[in-house]
Amino acid sequence: MFVRLLHYIKRHVSFLWPPIDWLNTLLFKWLHCRKFKRIVPEVIKEYGLTGFTFRKLEYRDLSAIKLLTDSQAPGRLDYFKPHGFEEKELYKVFKNPAFLMMGAFEGRRMVGYFFLRFFWNRRCFVGRLIDQQYEGKGIGRVMNKIMYQIGWQSGFRVLSTISRNNRLVMKAHAKNDSMVVLKELYDDFLLVEFKPIGISKNK
Repeated sequence: MFVRLLHYIKRHVSFLWPPIDWLNTLLFKWLHCRKFKRIVPEVIKEYGLTGFTFRKLEYRDLSAIKLLTDSQAPGRLDYFKPHGFEEKELYKVFKNPAFLMMGAFEGRRMVGYFFLRFFWNRRCFVGRLIDQQYEGKGIGRVMNKIMYQIGWQSGFRVLSTISRNNRLVMKAHAKNDSMVVLKELYDDFLLVEFKPIGISKNK
């Protein structure tokens, strides 16, 4: 019920979202923020991929997110709208302690963006975007491991909403042993949960 209501509000009654987001940020910061300052760097250090670096984003990286999204083919971002990608919106998200922004880099170039969106009631939502030129190199698997382990090791349920019409993501998750479909949401979206099965710590 909680997720279904949030999903509906964000998509159809968007003017109610800012106060909900503000309250959630306050509660998350009070209840959980200190724990994540310890867990996040520990988890990120556990996983890697030759030739690429995975890390929490810094302020100077925000422009790289814009470059990444602007370089994608038309239609590729139709279902990837976790927040706005203009400078003002990116800075707002970056300053939010309940939103963890991470990136995959080849040298200085950001080739993937991934995140966790935390809620005070021990639920978090994950999402990722990989540059189309870098698909099939194993970047997504490392992103998944980092996102899932941060959530699991913190005692959070790891969730996502996926459109049935998003063939790219549906295909990507078809062989994901950790994914369980929980329920149908509005507008042909599915609520899925990623559970701690089938994920190894092999780098």
